Amino acid sequence: QLQLVESGGGLVQPGGSLRLSCAASGFTLDYYAIGWFRQAPGKEREVVSCISSSGGSTDYGDSVKGRFTISRDNAKNTVYLEMNSLKPEDTAVYYCAADQDYGLLAGGSGYAEVWGQGTLVTVSE
Repeated sequence: QLQLVESGGGLVQPGGSLRLSCAASGFTLDYYAIGWFRQAPGKEREVVSCISSSGGSTDYGDSVKGRFTISRDNAKNTVYLEMNSLKPEDTAVYYCAADQDYGLLAGGSGYAEVWGQGTLVTVSE
């Protein structure tokens, strides 16, 4: 069974940092692009960041550019999202997704072969 499991969410104060992890099981991430998405209450899901299978290409949503960094460690079958200078508007459930089509993920269609269950990030005093 193909699975992605996110971890690392939690409560953090504004200006703080968190690192999210997305671990794959049942398949190898070597040939998959990975995307991080988020959905806040009452809002549509948005693309946060994507990384190609090789790690050579990355994309970021305008609201997180310069603050978030996506990376991958294929040896550990894991992708990370380093989040710095967090703001209350970053509060959302964060999901990772895997697909062999980088453009599909980065384009924000919402389609991906595998989705994780999500991890909640809350930025508040």
